[in-house]
Amino acid sequence: MMAGGWTHASLAAKVDVDPKSVERWVNLGRTPRRETAMRAAETIGEDVFALWPKLRQAHAARAVSPELVALYTQRADLPVSTFIGLFTQARQQIDVLVYAAVFLHEAYPRLNDLLRERAAEGCTVRIAVGDAGSANVQQRGREEAFGHGIASRCRLAIMHYRALVDTPGIELRTHGTTLYNSIYRADDQMLVNSHVWGANAYAAPVWHLRRNDDGGMFDGYAGSFDAVWATATPIQGG
Repeated sequence: MMAGGWTHASLAAKVDVDPKSVERWVNLGRTPRRETAMRAAETIGEDVFALWPKLRQAHAARAVSPELVALYTQRADLPVSTFIGLFTQARQQIDVLVYAAVFLHEAYPRLNDLLRERAAEGCTVRIAVGDAGSANVQQRGREEAFGHGIASRCRLAIMHYRALVDTPGIELRTHGTTLYNSIYRADDQMLVNSHVWGANAYAAPVWHLRRNDDGGMFDGYAGSFDAVWATATPIQGG
């Protein structure tokens, strides 16, 4: 909406809904009816499922866990706007645990600017990327038949993020742990990219979680992030 110059009122008029409805979509994460969502997405030129992943969700998934918003067969099925949308909505906390995930910067060059903006608004940002020299990163490269490629991507990720070193509210670290899942958290929402032996991350499943109950799936992955973070090494400037 910001990129297209849309306000709550102007989009509401175009889609034929009350401006309060648009405000609830943006500020509260409400999901409109499918027909309305399709009109809104077409109007602002965005993928409707990137804006409202719940519309893609099979009803059976809800019966498995109330925290499961959507399940994707592979990360490649998600537009980058899904990740960026979560970060944009964050008001308190952004956590990223990956080995590299350079696709974020490549597809959205403004990522560092977005993270600075969120931090300036009081959001705590923690980003942990892989230590290119660690045994686990090297092993992952062999398992994916990627050789030294994944280590190179870890170094590239650090190059992308290094400009954020010493930014108030943002902390960057490297880790050498076994990466069972990549985690992208924004407040009470999270994208978890599971990893499959021998496959690249983009070919592995992703589940979108929304925190529902204490001690649930969301808290389990959040605790995993905290455990890795405690072992990680701060990235220094320079």
